[in-house]
Formats: sequence, structure tokens, C-alpha cells
Amino acid sequence: MWARLLATEDTASLTVLRLFLALVMFPHGAQKVLGWFGGPGFSGAMDMFTKMMGIPYLFALMAVLTEFVGPLLLIAGLATRVAALVMAGEMVVAVALVHLHNGFFMNWSGKQAVEGFEYHILVVGMALALLIGGGGKWSADRVLSRRT
Repeated sequence: MWARLLATEDTASLTVLRLFLALVMFPHGAQKVLGWFGGPGFSGAMDMFTKMMGIPYLFALMAVLTEFVGPLLLIAGLATRVAALVMAGEMVVAVALVHLHNGFFMNWSGKQAVEGFEYHILVVGMALALLIGGGGKWSADRVLSRRT
């Protein structure tokens, strides 16, 4: 099972995809965990999810950790498929709970209260490509899969 989970195609394109997905997702996680980039920090993010949105604590914690730990795993190329799967799942939930009724487009004009779901579709697409192909040429998954 581990061999199949870690196996990856020997392509640089998956590495590029993995690193750019991490680059896009990490600031969101850093906002929620560390309070960086104008974010609320851990307690603020958890309050938003649990008190304002009514999300159970465990699921809120999973969302916060997905956005913070997931990109770190992607940077290393470690458990790429797992990280990609949970990121895709989180984005689908975010669309269903918050963004679907705002339409497709991001809030470029500043006229909407929140964003549409175009960003989320891109994240899901990138994550699905990584789920299918793995972490790519320069990943910890590749090194580990050679040993198993």
C-alpha cells in the first residue's frame, strides 16, 4: 500500500505543480495558524469557524491544519497524494459552504462580500493532478518509493 501511495512519475512538471500549489496555499494556512499576512491567528480562525460559521471544532481544526501542514508536506513532496486529497476536499467544502452562491469569479472589483469559486476550482484541479501523478521528480515520495 505504501509503495502505491508514494509512487510518482519522474517528471519535473509535477514538481512545479506541487511547489506552486504549496506557494498559493501556505499563506492561507499561515494566516490561520500564525496570524501572518493580516490573518486572525489560530484562536481567531478557530473562533470564526466554530462560533461564526457553526463548524464543529474537529472539522475546523482539520481545515486549519490542512492549509498549514499540507503546503509544508507539498514543499517536501512527502505524502503528496494525502496532502493533495485533503486540500481538494477542503476546497470542495469551502465552495459548498461559502463560495458557491457568490458565483464563479473572484472579487476583483471589491463589490462582493466574499469571493466566488474560481480559485477553489484551480486548487482542486492542481490537487487532482498531484493525486494522480504523485509528487514528481524531486520529492521525498520518490526517494522513499525507491526504497520500498
